[in-house]
Amino acid sequence: MASQANRKIATAVVREDADQKQRLLDRAFALAFKGLVYAQIWEDPVVDMEALAIEPGKRIATIASGGCNVFSYLTADPGEIVAVDLNTAHVALNHLKRTAIERLPDHASLRRFFGDADSKANIADYQHYIAPHLDAVSRAYWEGRDLAGRRRIGGFARGLYRRGLLGSFIGLAHLAARLNGVDPRILLSAKSVAEQRAIFDAKFAPFFDRGFIRWVTAQRSSLFGLGIPPAQYDALAGGKPMADVLRARLEKLACEFPLADNYFAWQAFGRGYAKDDRAPLPPYLQPRHYDAVKARADRVQMLHANMTDMLAASDAASFDRYIFLDAQDWMSDAQLAALWTEVTRTARPGARVLFRTAAEPSLLPGRLPDDLLRRWDYRAEDTAGFTRRDRSAIYGGVHLYVLRDAGI
Repeated sequence: MASQANRKIATAVVREDADQKQRLLDRAFALAFKGLVYAQIWEDPVVDMEALAIEPGKRIATIASGGCNVFSYLTADPGEIVAVDLNTAHVALNHLKRTAIERLPDHASLRRFFGDADSKANIADYQHYIAPHLDAVSRAYWEGRDLAGRRRIGGFARGLYRRGLLGSFIGLAHLAARLNGVDPRILLSAKSVAEQRAIFDAKFAPFFDRGFIRWVTAQRSSLFGLGIPPAQYDALAGGKPMADVLRARLEKLACEFPLADNYFAWQAFGRGYAKDDRAPLPPYLQPRHYDAVKARADRVQMLHANMTDMLAASDAASFDRYIFLDAQDWMSDAQLAALWTEVTRTARPGARVLFRTAAEPSLLPGRLPDDLLRRWDYRAEDTAGFTRRDRSAIYGGVHLYVLRDAGI
């Protein structure tokens, strides 16, 4: 089972037409990507739901990742969400979230489990409420041990968001900052956006001019911890030094949204969500959505599969909304064509597709066959607005395509 899962990731990531050095880097990333990468997904679900205009009863196909957005979409009352992922750890995390939402006794216990994610009471709740109802594969994953010999479920007692590839990367970034005299948590003391800007300009911006930081970030493997494979590195850089690109993206995260409304900033600068009653949280963890999310959790179907294969096995005209995260940045032209062939076949009238790219422009023109691309209307003006309002701040573009009428 594990070797089959690893092959699926390698097939998606390793570029067989690249030179030997690039293939080795790709294989190294595939190895890193087989464990837990995103304890929290790094795409803004509020922007997603605005762009997708999800209506009651709509059927959604999405890549799962950490699952925060999958369960947040339930607040819009879709009929079904089919969530796929090549990473077995992400599949297990989504199964855990669904079972926890369904079985934990109240919002306080759910908030403690996935919001704070750092209490021994979570382990007792797992054993009493969740484990008896969790599927066998996911239970084996969470009760198994990681490379350090720790039971994986123990992460919910000691800070889940400090684990996984992204959590470890953020930890290393914090360590590097402290070694250079900057505690990243200082940004969270700001009382206004203007104060956030002043702290960033004084404390964080100069950090990216240091020679060592510029050298490290120039290595393609340096961003594995962000879930960025070598194939995506060049798109993110856009011909600029990576240190400058990362400074600009961090500047947006730190300075363009109030801390009171941006849980991504709390994760980046505080390594977890804020703990007070007014803390910004993903929609699925917000008290006002608790009853609806709990009642609708059984509408989520989790599959260990890639998106193209799942759609190929689906009926024609069977989905209304599609979310690809940034997965297309990894794809060859042939893989893109195969994906969009199935999207177009399975799309219902008015279907919407949302995806992100490391670079600002859409990657589809010039890469998809013209007959496929003509079936879809690119909403450029809307895309610019979604990109601007995406609080996660790491992506260059948040792109929306809408299916044209068949006669156009």
